[in-house]
Amino acid sequence: MVRRVPYKWLVATAFVFGLFMEILDMTVLNTALPALGQHFGVGTETLQWLVTGYLVSMAVFIPASGWVADRFGTKRTFLFALAVFTAASAWGGIAGSLGELIVARVVQGVGGGLLTPVGTAMLFRAFPPAERARASAVLSVPTTIAPAFGPVLGGWMVDNISWRWIFFLKVPIGVLGLLFTLVALREERADHPGRFDIAGFLSGGAALALLLLGLDAGAREGWGTAPVLVPLAAGLALAAVFVVIELARSEPMIDLRLLKDRLFRTGNLLMLPASGALMGVLFLVPLLLQYQMGVDATDSGLVTMFQALGMMAFLPLAGRLYPRIGPRRLLTTGFGVIAAAQAVLITVGPGTTLWVVRLSLAALGAGMALTVISLQAASFAAVAPAAIARASSVFSTTRQVASAAGVAAVATLLTTRTDARLAGPGDRGADLADRQEALFAAYHDVFLLTTALALIGFLIALRVRDSDAITTMRPVPTGMKNRSAQAPRQ
Repeated sequence: MVRRVPYKWLVATAFVFGLFMEILDMTVLNTALPALGQHFGVGTETLQWLVTGYLVSMAVFIPASGWVADRFGTKRTFLFALAVFTAASAWGGIAGSLGELIVARVVQGVGGGLLTPVGTAMLFRAFPPAERARASAVLSVPTTIAPAFGPVLGGWMVDNISWRWIFFLKVPIGVLGLLFTLVALREERADHPGRFDIAGFLSGGAALALLLLGLDAGAREGWGTAPVLVPLAAGLALAAVFVVIELARSEPMIDLRLLKDRLFRTGNLLMLPASGALMGVLFLVPLLLQYQMGVDATDSGLVTMFQALGMMAFLPLAGRLYPRIGPRRLLTTGFGVIAAAQAVLITVGPGTTLWVVRLSLAALGAGMALTVISLQAASFAAVAPAAIARASSVFSTTRQVASAAGVAAVATLLTTRTDARLAGPGDRGADLADRQEALFAAYHDVFLLTTALALIGFLIALRVRDSDAITTMRPVPTGMKNRSAQAPRQ
């Protein structure tokens, strides 16, 4: 029976298992962060490492994913990634301390770092360029369902069972994904994967880790201190070394030469504000709802799920519009809507109804639907099939770097702006109303940053050319091409 199903849909189903589990993990965790902070007695600047540690680990291992898949085979690598992610989820559920939980999250990131790019490479190899918009629509299944149910499940589990179940929840999904992949998929590997670029792997991973450590230290130490400047400077230096190494190698870890393609380069550039702003907001909103607006974890999840509902409602529309109008108008509209939605969050205060937050998040999801479909379908338009795995590594690295940096920047700015607002003119801490107003103002400052990121994305999207993505749009029938060619002569 399995053999009667087109192979490309078997690949899509396997990828949906992995991507659903990965996205569910992040959305469930965000809702549970305040409860974890209370359980372990830590603040936002420490809690963020449950998110950032995972994202850093992913970003370190994503660059290696293309070579690993080419060397050992996509099926074997995907199975390994699923197994690591599932086992680390179980470990997180039994963790006895915050330090152990962070380590489990870092290990989980190893699986996640291989899971998404390898799955994307399998999917784009199975679907020809003209069907890439359909392939991107396949990705909409986990990217809409998981964010819709994740916050609610996470909140309900925290309120009624235990925070540990937000990790145990992914184990049965991972086991099912392992069994399906083992039975349904065939092995594919490159004929000449080349040698492993150990220098690129070490320099790139160390650069990212140092940069994020510097951002994290800025929230506690102040931006002009050695614990901040030293890792930031070292991270930037290692990043420069990484670029030099990769450009000099004939078989690099990350093939930066792929960025010579204009659309692939622009797609990666657009991923920075898209992922950075989205992950920053999804980290921030549950904290705002639970710490400042007095909402419990379950209700916080019910509010946050409106982002997924907005995305779910607009993904089919984006999938239908893309082949007709191309990526440029969808991207500019999407980033414009994202910026407007986040600007609304700047107005949230003590007396604001939750419907303002709900509708803003729904609009945010709608804008993300327009951008996600366009970026995923268009960015690989001119990438050769043999380079798909390496291109997927580049694209996924950009996304995870942006996500990790977005969360780190938001957490850092929230801490610094909270201290600054509370230390404003007069004794702000003496009056409860003034203190509450100051705390809301700190969140407004951070939402101003995420809004600015979306506006930067809008400006970059104006440079996209639909003609560069023509192979991913609806093909013109041969008869119509002939008639169009003859028309001027008549």
